[in-house]
Amino acid sequence: MLIVVALGGNALMKRGEPMTAANQRANIRGAALALADIIAEGHMLVITHGNGPQVGLLALQAAAAPEEGQFPLDVLDAESAGMIGYVIEQELGNILKDRQFATLLTQVTVDCNDPAFFTPTKPIGPMYDEAAARALVATRHWRIAADGSGWRRVVPSPKPLIILGTDVIRILVEHNVIVICTGGGGIPVVKKPDGSLVGVDAVIDKDLASALLARQLHADALLMLTDVDAVYADYGTAHARKLETIHPMSVRAADFASGSMGPKIAAAAEFAHTTGKSAYIGSLEDAVAILQGVEGTRIGVGANSKP
Repeated sequence: MLIVVALGGNALMKRGEPMTAANQRANIRGAALALADIIAEGHMLVITHGNGPQVGLLALQAAAAPEEGQFPLDVLDAESAGMIGYVIEQELGNILKDRQFATLLTQVTVDCNDPAFFTPTKPIGPMYDEAAARALVATRHWRIAADGSGWRRVVPSPKPLIILGTDVIRILVEHNVIVICTGGGGIPVVKKPDGSLVGVDAVIDKDLASALLARQLHADALLMLTDVDAVYADYGTAHARKLETIHPMSVRAADFASGSMGPKIAAAAEFAHTTGKSAYIGSLEDAVAILQGVEGTRIGVGANSKP
């Protein structure tokens, strides 16, 4: 099967973990082992990944520069995609020495009038306590929001419309090349009246972009790997319960956290509903078992669990 595998940014840089190059490489090495297990099952992969922690760190570093030397988020999206893609490609190549890989920077069109530009929800960067987060609002005029036990910066996350360059990805896949693309949801661009493209200051949700990519590539499945083992109803409460299967028409993304599981549910349900195929959500360590239906959550026709 051709599977689009979306690696969560928090699976590659764990929550609360120091944001160092060594930690990121160690986590990506673990991810590469899980991906290699899927490939060993005979599947062809197109790999995407998040960039929330990484692009936020790059934004912090950029903010330390003189104002005229600071780069906008679309450029930082490209930087993080290249950085993470390089390490994924290298670590996978160290395991699968007989395979070929290609890391591509991927532009993704968005609507410049998307309401997301006026209501930022996408968390990026490190976790702060509330006092530190409030101080950043005052000094840097950031938007912040609660994320788990802490606070993080939030930025606009417009809906992806078209993944550009999928013809190139198809050619590579047809030649048995494992492609790493649409990193961090891709680089957000808008089309000007003259047809030219220009980047915008935002971060696209990688799950929505990955689902769109899977549809454009006519992939057989969408696998979203994160730092939780499955989708839970009433997550974080005493009544939390694991959902093994979900019908795409029986679930609402609004019932889940907008900055984390909500986009995953929306992406999975849209892919399953429009293609009749299955999407899966679960832990990176359980990748093969998720595809086998033993672990994680499957979203697809024939599934009947409800949140």
